[in-house]
Amino acid sequence: MKTLQRDDIVGVILAGGLSRRMGGGDKALADLGGATMIDRVVACVAPQVGALVLNANGDPVRFAALGLPVVADTVAGFVGPLAGVLAGMRWARANAPTATHLLSASADAPFIPADLVSTLAAALAASRGRIALARSAGGLHPVIGLWPVDLADDLEAALSAGTRKVLAWTDRHGTVPVDFPMRTANGESIDPFFNANTPAELDEAQRLLELMGP
Repeated sequence: MKTLQRDDIVGVILAGGLSRRMGGGDKALADLGGATMIDRVVACVAPQVGALVLNANGDPVRFAALGLPVVADTVAGFVGPLAGVLAGMRWARANAPTATHLLSASADAPFIPADLVSTLAAALAASRGRIALARSAGGLHPVIGLWPVDLADDLEAALSAGTRKVLAWTDRHGTVPVDFPMRTANGESIDPFFNANTPAELDEAQRLLELMGP
Protein backbone atom coordinates (compact mmCIF):
# COMPACT_ATOMS: atom_id res chain seq x y z
CA MET A 1 0.00 0.00 0.00
CA LYS A 2 1.23 3.51 -0.81
CA THR A 3 2.05 5.77 2.09
CA LEU A 4 -0.95 7.91 2.95
CA GLN A 5 -0.87 11.68 2.66
CA ARG A 6 -2.63 14.18 4.90
CA ASP A 7 -5.54 14.74 2.51
CA ASP A 8 -6.18 10.99 2.37
CA ILE A 9 -7.17 11.02 6.02
CA VAL A 10 -10.13 12.33 8.01
CA GLY A 11 -9.66 12.57 11.75
CA VAL A 12 -12.33 11.81 14.32
CA ILE A 13 -11.98 12.71 17.99
CA LEU A 14 -13.96 10.29 20.10
CA ALA A 15 -15.96 11.99 22.85
CA GLY A 16 -19.11 9.88 22.73
CA GLY A 17 -18.73 8.07 26.04
CA LEU A 18 -20.66 8.66 29.25
CA SER A 19 -17.66 9.72 31.40
CA ARG A 20 -18.91 7.57 34.28
CA ARG A 21 -15.50 7.31 35.95
CA MET A 22 -15.12 11.10 35.82
CA GLY A 23 -18.45 11.45 37.60
CA GLY A 24 -20.50 12.28 34.52
CA GLY A 25 -20.52 15.37 32.35
CA ASP A 26 -18.02 15.84 29.55
CA LYS A 27 -14.52 14.90 30.62
CA ALA A 28 -13.30 16.24 27.26
CA LEU A 29 -14.22 19.74 28.47
CA ALA A 30 -12.30 19.43 31.74
CA ASP A 31 -9.68 22.14 32.24
CA LEU A 32 -6.07 21.12 31.85
CA GLY A 33 -3.57 23.92 32.27
CA GLY A 34 -5.92 26.65 31.05
CA ALA A 35 -7.30 24.73 28.08
CA THR A 36 -9.75 21.87 27.85
CA MET A 37 -8.45 18.36 27.22
CA ILE A 38 -10.19 18.30 23.86
CA ASP A 39 -8.64 21.66 22.90
CA ARG A 40 -5.25 20.02 23.35
CA VAL A 41 -6.20 16.97 21.31
CA VAL A 42 -7.59 19.13 18.49
CA ALA A 43 -4.46 21.28 18.41
CA CYS A 44 -2.33 18.19 17.93
CA VAL A 45 -4.50 16.18 15.55
CA ALA A 46 -5.81 18.92 13.22
CA PRO A 47 -2.46 19.62 11.49
CA GLN A 48 -2.03 15.90 10.78
CA VAL A 49 -5.28 15.26 8.85
CA GLY A 50 -7.16 16.70 5.89
CA ALA A 51 -10.40 17.23 7.82
CA LEU A 52 -11.43 16.79 11.44
CA VAL A 53 -14.76 15.93 13.08
CA LEU A 54 -15.91 15.27 16.62
CA ASN A 55 -17.92 12.21 17.62
CA ALA A 56 -20.20 13.13 20.52
CA ASN A 57 -23.76 12.32 21.56
CA GLY A 58 -26.33 14.72 23.00
CA ASP A 59 -26.55 18.46 22.36
CA PRO A 60 -23.69 19.45 20.02
CA VAL A 61 -23.89 23.11 21.10
CA ARG A 62 -21.64 22.41 24.08
CA PHE A 63 -18.77 21.84 21.63
CA ALA A 64 -19.54 24.86 19.41
CA ALA A 65 -16.37 26.70 20.45
CA LEU A 66 -14.28 24.06 18.68
CA GLY A 67 -15.73 24.96 15.30
CA LEU A 68 -15.84 21.31 14.24
CA PRO A 69 -18.62 19.22 12.71
CA VAL A 70 -20.16 17.06 15.44
CA VAL A 71 -21.40 13.59 14.49
CA ALA A 72 -23.37 11.36 16.84
CA ASP A 73 -23.17 7.57 16.97
CA THR A 74 -25.15 6.02 14.15
CA VAL A 75 -25.71 2.90 16.29
CA ALA A 76 -27.91 3.51 19.34
CA GLY A 77 -27.22 2.44 22.90
CA PHE A 78 -23.70 3.71 23.68
CA VAL A 79 -22.11 0.53 22.33
CA GLY A 80 -18.52 1.70 22.67
CA PRO A 81 -15.74 3.32 20.66
CA LEU A 82 -16.34 1.31 17.51
CA ALA A 83 -19.62 3.22 17.11
CA GLY A 84 -17.63 6.45 17.09
CA VAL A 85 -15.24 5.06 14.50
CA LEU A 86 -18.22 4.09 12.35
CA ALA A 87 -19.74 7.57 12.71
CA GLY A 88 -16.45 9.06 11.55
CA MET A 89 -16.30 6.70 8.56
CA ARG A 90 -19.84 7.63 7.53
CA TRP A 91 -19.04 11.34 7.76
CA ALA A 92 -15.88 10.85 5.71
CA ARG A 93 -17.70 9.00 2.95
CA ALA A 94 -20.36 11.73 2.73
CA ASN A 95 -18.16 14.81 3.11
CA ALA A 96 -14.62 13.85 2.06
CA PRO A 97 -15.15 11.28 -0.71
CA THR A 98 -11.49 11.22 -1.74
CA ALA A 99 -10.35 10.29 1.77
CA THR A 100 -9.43 6.62 2.12
CA HIS A 101 -8.68 6.40 5.85
CA LEU A 102 -9.94 7.57 9.22
CA LEU A 103 -7.65 8.56 12.08
CA SER A 104 -9.28 8.07 15.49
CA ALA A 105 -8.09 9.68 18.70
CA SER A 106 -9.68 9.85 22.13
CA ALA A 107 -10.68 13.21 23.60
CA ASP A 108 -9.12 12.34 26.97
CA ALA A 109 -5.55 11.73 25.70
CA PRO A 110 -4.00 15.22 25.78
CA PHE A 111 -0.39 14.26 25.01
CA ILE A 112 -0.89 12.64 21.58
CA PRO A 113 2.36 12.84 19.57
CA ALA A 114 2.78 15.16 16.60
CA ASP A 115 3.92 12.25 14.43
CA LEU A 116 0.92 10.04 15.20
CA VAL A 117 -0.47 9.94 11.66
CA SER A 118 2.84 9.68 9.82
CA THR A 119 4.01 6.82 12.05
CA LEU A 120 0.75 4.89 11.73
CA ALA A 121 0.65 5.48 7.96
CA ALA A 122 4.24 4.27 7.48
CA ALA A 123 3.47 1.11 9.43
CA LEU A 124 0.41 0.41 7.27
CA ALA A 125 2.41 0.94 4.09
CA ALA A 126 4.93 -1.66 5.24
CA SER A 127 2.34 -4.21 6.36
CA ARG A 128 -0.31 -6.49 4.93
CA GLY A 129 -2.66 -5.57 7.77
CA ARG A 130 -5.37 -2.98 7.19
CA ILE A 131 -5.83 -1.31 10.60
CA ALA A 132 -2.98 0.31 12.52
CA LEU A 133 -3.37 0.79 16.27
CA ALA A 134 -1.04 2.74 18.53
CA ARG A 135 1.01 0.94 21.17
CA SER A 136 3.24 2.28 23.94
CA ALA A 137 5.10 0.59 26.78
CA GLY A 138 3.78 -2.75 25.50
CA GLY A 139 0.14 -1.65 25.81
CA LEU A 140 -2.17 -1.37 22.82
CA HIS A 141 -4.52 1.63 22.53
CA PRO A 142 -7.49 0.31 20.54
CA VAL A 143 -9.21 3.69 20.14
CA ILE A 144 -6.17 5.42 18.63
CA GLY A 145 -5.61 4.16 15.13
CA LEU A 146 -5.86 4.40 11.37
CA TRP A 147 -8.79 2.63 9.68
CA PRO A 148 -9.84 2.17 6.01
CA VAL A 149 -13.07 4.04 5.35
CA ASP A 150 -14.23 1.29 3.01
CA LEU A 151 -14.75 -1.01 5.99
CA ALA A 152 -17.74 1.05 7.20
CA ASP A 153 -20.39 -1.44 6.06
CA ASP A 154 -18.49 -4.36 7.55
CA LEU A 155 -18.11 -2.51 10.86
CA GLU A 156 -21.80 -1.62 10.97
CA ALA A 157 -22.74 -5.26 10.36
CA ALA A 158 -20.40 -6.37 13.14
CA LEU A 159 -21.88 -3.87 15.60
CA SER A 160 -25.39 -4.95 14.65
CA ALA A 161 -24.34 -8.55 15.31
CA GLY A 162 -23.17 -7.66 18.82
CA THR A 163 -19.42 -7.06 18.40
CA ARG A 164 -18.19 -4.60 21.02
CA LYS A 165 -14.49 -5.36 21.58
CA VAL A 166 -12.28 -3.44 19.18
CA LEU A 167 -9.74 -6.21 18.63
CA ALA A 168 -12.46 -8.78 17.97
CA TRP A 169 -13.21 -6.79 14.83
CA THR A 170 -9.81 -5.39 13.83
CA ASP A 171 -8.12 -8.78 14.00
CA ARG A 172 -10.42 -9.97 11.21
CA HIS A 173 -8.87 -7.37 8.93
CA GLY A 174 -5.29 -7.48 10.18
CA THR A 175 -4.35 -5.46 13.24
CA VAL A 176 -0.99 -3.70 12.94
CA PRO A 177 0.36 -2.66 16.37
CA VAL A 178 2.56 0.44 15.99
CA ASP A 179 5.03 1.28 18.74
CA PHE A 180 5.57 4.83 19.96
CA PRO A 181 8.37 5.79 22.36
CA MET A 182 7.76 7.17 25.80
CA ARG A 183 8.30 10.89 26.25
CA THR A 184 10.87 12.04 28.78
CA ALA A 185 10.66 15.13 30.98
CA ASN A 186 12.96 15.87 33.89
CA GLY A 187 14.08 12.25 33.92
CA GLU A 188 10.52 10.89 34.11
CA SER A 189 8.96 8.72 31.40
CA ILE A 190 5.54 9.82 30.17
CA ASP A 191 3.19 7.71 28.09
CA PRO A 192 2.23 9.72 24.96
CA PHE A 193 -1.21 8.11 25.15
CA PHE A 194 -1.85 8.76 28.84
CA ASN A 195 -5.59 9.25 29.20
CA ALA A 196 -7.55 10.86 32.01
CA ASN A 197 -10.67 8.88 32.89
CA THR A 198 -10.97 9.80 36.58
CA PRO A 199 -10.48 12.95 38.68
CA ALA A 200 -7.23 11.46 40.02
CA GLU A 201 -5.97 10.85 36.49
CA LEU A 202 -6.89 14.41 35.54
CA ASP A 203 -4.77 15.62 38.46
CA GLU A 204 -1.94 13.41 37.21
CA ALA A 205 -2.31 14.85 33.70
CA GLN A 206 -1.95 18.33 35.19
CA ARG A 207 1.22 17.25 36.98
CA LEU A 208 2.65 15.74 33.80
CA LEU A 209 1.79 18.85 31.81
CA GLU A 210 3.68 21.01 34.28
CA LEU A 211 6.57 18.55 34.17
CA MET A 212 6.83 18.80 30.39
CA GLY A 213 6.68 22.59 30.48
CA PRO A 214 5.75 24.87 27.55
